[in-house]
Formats: sequence, C-alpha cells, structure tokens
Amino acid sequence: SSSMRSSLAGVSGATPTEEMNGAGNLMDFLDEPFPDVGTYEDFHTIDWLREKSRDTDRHRKITSKSKESIWELIKSLLDAWSGWVVMLLIGLLSGTLAGVIDLAVDWMTDLKEGVCLSAFWYSHEQCCWTSNETTFDDRDKCPQWQKWAELMTGHAEGAGAYVLNYFLYILWALLFSFLAVSLVRVFAPYACGSGIPEIKTILSGFIIRGYLGKWTLLIKTVTLVLAVSSGLSLGKEGPLVHVACCCGNLFCSLFSKYSKNEGKRREVLSAAAAAGVSVAFGAPIGGVLFSLEEVSYYFPLKTLWRSFFAALVAAFTLRSINPFGNSRLVLFYVEYHTPWYMAELVPFILLGVFGGLWGTLFIRANIAWCRRRKTTQLGKYPVLEVIAVTGITAVLAYPNPYTRRSTSELISELFNDCGALESSQLCDYINNPNMSRPVDDIPDRPAGPGVYTALWQLALALIFKIVITIFTFGMKIPSGLFIPSMAVGAIAGRIVGIAVEQMAYHHHDWIIFKNWCRPGADCVTPGLYAMVGAAACLGGVTRMTVSLVVIMFELTGGLEYIVPLMAAAVTSKWVADAFGKEGIYESHIQLNGYPYLDVRDEFTHRTLATDVMRPRRNDPPLAVLTQDSTTVEDVETLIKDTDYNGFPVVVSRESERLIGFVQRRDLTLAIKNARQKQDGVVSSSVVYFTEDAPQLPASNPQPLKLRRILNLSPFTVTDHTPMETVVDIFRKLGLRQCLVTRSGGFTLMIRHIVGSETPILSKHTGIVAMK
Repeated sequence: SSSMRSSLAGVSGATPTEEMNGAGNLMDFLDEPFPDVGTYEDFHTIDWLREKSRDTDRHRKITSKSKESIWELIKSLLDAWSGWVVMLLIGLLSGTLAGVIDLAVDWMTDLKEGVCLSAFWYSHEQCCWTSNETTFDDRDKCPQWQKWAELMTGHAEGAGAYVLNYFLYILWALLFSFLAVSLVRVFAPYACGSGIPEIKTILSGFIIRGYLGKWTLLIKTVTLVLAVSSGLSLGKEGPLVHVACCCGNLFCSLFSKYSKNEGKRREVLSAAAAAGVSVAFGAPIGGVLFSLEEVSYYFPLKTLWRSFFAALVAAFTLRSINPFGNSRLVLFYVEYHTPWYMAELVPFILLGVFGGLWGTLFIRANIAWCRRRKTTQLGKYPVLEVIAVTGITAVLAYPNPYTRRSTSELISELFNDCGALESSQLCDYINNPNMSRPVDDIPDRPAGPGVYTALWQLALALIFKIVITIFTFGMKIPSGLFIPSMAVGAIAGRIVGIAVEQMAYHHHDWIIFKNWCRPGADCVTPGLYAMVGAAACLGGVTRMTVSLVVIMFELTGGLEYIVPLMAAAVTSKWVADAFGKEGIYESHIQLNGYPYLDVRDEFTHRTLATDVMRPRRNDPPLAVLTQDSTTVEDVETLIKDTDYNGFPVVVSRESERLIGFVQRRDLTLAIKNARQKQDGVVSSSVVYFTEDAPQLPASNPQPLKLRRILNLSPFTVTDHTPMETVVDIFRKLGLRQCLVTRSGGFTLMIRHIVGSETPILSKHTGIVAMK
C-alpha cells in the first residue's frame, strides 16, 4: 500500500524512487564487512531473490569498473567467459569418468566368469578380438579366454566345472558388493543411492553440504563400478548424473562468481546434470531435455545454451575414448530395416499400459520397503542387507543365461534384430532352404526350439527382475534405476514382439494382417517391441515424456520409430498417473522429508494467508527487532531462545511498521565479529538499523550499526492474499520467507521452513507465520 511505502521510505532514509530501484542498493552487501555474511547453514533453503540481486549488483560493479582501465576490461571479459570455461571442464571430466567407468565395468563383469591369459586387463570381448584363433561362429570362444574352472582344474565342461564356476561367480559378486558398501559407509555416506532425488532438491534451492563434494565424487565413481559389476539389478545412469553434478560443484569452487552465489551455482549444476545424462546414454539432446523436464527448478535460457554445450563436450569426450569399441556412444545401437504398421500401435499401446502398471507397482512396493528400512532394525545393518541381496541375486541369476550377463548386454541383445549372421538363441528360427534374399531383409519365419527355450528363460528373467529391483533400489550403494526399468520393459516387449511375429506368420490371412503382411515378407521386428517396452517402463517409473522419447531414439538410432515411442510413453504416463501423480524421484524426496515444492503439484485448499499464519490467537507474540532500541544482549537472548531463520525489523514495539528483514545467521556472525574487532561493543550496546545513530545519553556504551545486513525490501503480501497465490510466489520466486502486512502495518510472517509438519504446501514443507 502507499502508506506502507511512504513509511518504509521515511524510516529507512531512502527516497521512493530508490525504493522502486531495489531499496537503495538492495542488500548493501557488496563491500562485505566480514566473511560468511549472506551464506547459509547446512540443511537450509536459499533465497533465490537475494542471490539474484547480489549477482546483478556484482555484474553492475564489474561493468562500471571495466570502463576505468584495460586490466579491468580484461577481467570483465574473463568473468563473462568463466561460465563457458566451467561447462568445458565439466564436459571433459564427466566424459572421461564415464568412459573409465564403462571400461572398468566391462572388465570386472567378465572377471566374475573368467580371465584373459594374454592380458588380464582385457575383457572377454577384447581378449577374443586380439586372438587369431577366433572363428566367426564361435566368436565368444578363444584359447586366450578361460573360465575359472578350466583355469583351475583343466576341465571346461561337466558338472564339477559348472559348480565351481557358479561358486566363484557368487564369490566375486559378494566381494564387489562388500567393497562397494564398505567404501560408501566409511568414506562417503552421501555416495549411496541414485542421487537424482537429492539433486532435484538441491536444484530447488536446498543446501546439503558435502553431497557434491570431492570425496563423494571419488567414492561414487569407484563404488559405482563395483556395484554394477557385482551383477545387482541396478544401472549406472542415475549415479552418473550425480557424478557429473559433483564435477560441476568442483569447478564452481574455482570461480568466485559461482562459489559465492548459490543461485548461480545451481545454474551450473543444471547444466552438469545434462552432461551426466549425455554420457550415460550417449544422448546429448536428451540430456538437455532431461535436465529441463525432470531435475531443474530454475532453468533460464542462458542455462539451456550452456547445458547444450556441456552435453556436447561430454559426448565428444566419451566418443574419443570409445569405450564400447563400436565407434558409437551407446551399447544398444540398432538398425531396423522394416517400417512399422498402423495395426502395430495396438500392441505398442498395450506395452504402454504394462509400463504404467509396472511403474505404479514398483514405486509403491519400493517406497513401502524403503519406509520399512527406515523404521525397523533393517536400517541398522546396511552391509548385511547389501550382501544378502547380492547373494540372492547371484544365486538366482547364474543359472539363467539372460540374467547372468550384465543388464546392458541383455538389453542390447533384446533390441537386436535377427540378421542372417546372428548366433543368439533368440534368433533360432527355422529357415526355408529355398530362400535366396538379401541378407538384411529376412522374411518372417517359424520359431525354432531355441526361440521357445529363450521365451521361457526370458519369462523367468522378467519375474526375477521385477521382484529383485524393488529390494535393490535404495540400498547403501550407488544404484541407478534406468537400466533395470528398461530391462523389464525390453523383456516384456521382446516376448510380445515374438508372439505378434508368430501370429502374423501363421495367420497371415487374418483381417488385421492381410493388408500389410504377405507371406514371405518381413513384417514384424521383435526388437522394436523391446525398444518400445523399455521406453514404456522407464516412463512409468520416472514419468518422463519428451526427454524419454528423445533419449530412446538417440540411444538406439531408431529415428523412424518416434511415433511408437511417443504412443507408449504417453500411455504409460496416463496409466501411472491414474494411480498416483508422483514419480519414483518425487516419492523418494517425500520419503526422505526434503523440502521440495513441486511446480507440478496443484494447491487445492481454499484458504487465505491469514488462516495459516503463525502465531495463532493464543500463541506468543512474533519475535521482532526494533530499528534503534534493541541491545546486543536482547538480540543474543532472542537468538538463543528461538530457532527462527530470521527476524523482521520494525520501527518500535508500539508502531509495528516494517523496516526490513534480517537473517539469523547474519546477525550471529555480525555480533560475533563486532565483539572481536570493534572496541566498546558490550552486552548493553544498542543495535541500530538506521542510517544515523540514535540520540543516546553520553554514559551509554558505543552503539553497533547493523544496517549492512538488513534486507530493506523483504517480500510482503497482505493478510487477505489467497494461499494459492502465496504458494505460487514461493515456487516461482524461490522465496525463503514472506512477510504479511495488514492495512500497511506489519502483523505476521510466513516462512518457508525445513522439515515442518504443516500440511499446507506438501507433506514436509510448511509455511509458518509468526506474530
């Protein structure tokens, strides 16, 4: 109101024009009088408005200085370029780490089964590449690669060799997982899990110190290799986003522009998340869209360009390392030669429904299990839990060839189209001896015994993956969810694909097949169904749509299959949303009690700001400071007796007209600093927030001026503002607190606080008002 503005202007000594320009240099923070002012405590929320205004002031200062000399001009150019330099460094480091992780996982996964005699650091595939005795039909067999039983006993076949290989497979798996969980527990407890729920929370403005630290980066990289190699049902894609964000945080500390401004730091972390997905899937554009759609809270256009650049550099670095040896960024590259037909949309949509149902089942079961882990004795024994799950996984996985291999290889085989040169069981079709056709266009054929065996094994693998993933995700080791979800969908999709293919072959005279499937034609591609199923299941669990489809076609190179992928992704989202709006990451955020205001949530309560304010009628009065009559002792007592994050400053107790707002941390630091460095400041010294010192008797000790730490333009609303507007303001401006006024006078305050149980904004994020 106008009375409010004039009273504010009158008290603070700022003219109304200055008011409008940001309260006469909004913060007065630039010439920082003491270190750490304007920083935040651990597990607190940042004030986006304050961070933005500080950066604007910093930028204005650099621009005005750059006109003074050549040196200042060079400094301003370096400052402008620092953002791109950080992106370049993030791309290089995350691409290198991803390449190293890929190579190490490849080698250690094969180590569970055998060893290369010519060079023990070669994986199975690399070992047989270098061999001269390898034939095309037996490309997996070469004398240089020996399984453990053959190496120890000299017998490659037989029951004894099988049992010994089985035993050593389990032993290696247990060793890898034990090492992973021990390293996480001892050195970096934050390195466990996927990391995406926490990164979403951090990007929304929450502070978790150490979550993106150097130790976390180092331990997460090492333990990720161990965890994936142990054969557990988890992927490396989610944790790679965490690793890339750790790289981003590491390089932020090199530039004061980012290290001293939490808002700017989060822009860099958004771009780092894009680089993480770029190297995880070899999908640079998918990475940018993933960051935009799934993890970022504040994503200005400038961040979009920088994310694009970081993702490009990261993908380029990974490509130059070439970890898969196929000159591709991805393991699952496929090339299908047949188009898809309209009638096939029906099975694609059914796969979408399956994906949505699996997503719902997984989220509910996994959250229930994680809640049980939190509330019972189970949570006290993380090492035992990891070892038990690894043991069960290894014992059940080894007998089935589809679960024994790494999940990435399994998905790769399921996506593959059966060419004339494929030796997989899935391609054991009965060939027509009279067939003479081009190699890449093999007509539909009846399934042979190998295909039926494969179908049984895949059905068992599907049940195994569905169950074991529920218990694996959320353990105290790095665990991603993308690959296991895709595996479930790919298995289901391949089974459906083979069923449709055989129906089309045996019943090509049915009306649905008549128009597009003539005898002797290659109508149905089972690998395409696997790809669509993988997208559907991943969409059901994470609720991604646009970024998911882009990641899938970048991942596989299947550009003409965008429509089937879109149909499956949208269907799976609709079906999953019918049972609950939250994806797996939002559910984990709620379970852990992080303060996260989801932009997509709808606020349904019809209340006003006055209905949720603290204090209520019977509560003690609001804790406030006066502009020139509070003593140092009063301030210290107030800080000791309350746990509020900040205090409104008013003209006097009688006239509660608002001057500004001061943060608790800044107050504490200012008083501590003044006691150490300023002579004459004692407990009875008066603290004043005005420009000029108050008129005090000569006998009084020296007063303490704290105007520097006062925010002269705190965000205010009136008491009749609807709550949905207040919630919107919190979301869109990223406020930390909001003051409420009534007819120009200051009455109460709404605060965004951590861990409050007030069920206003969400289950774990409250807004509190105090009088």
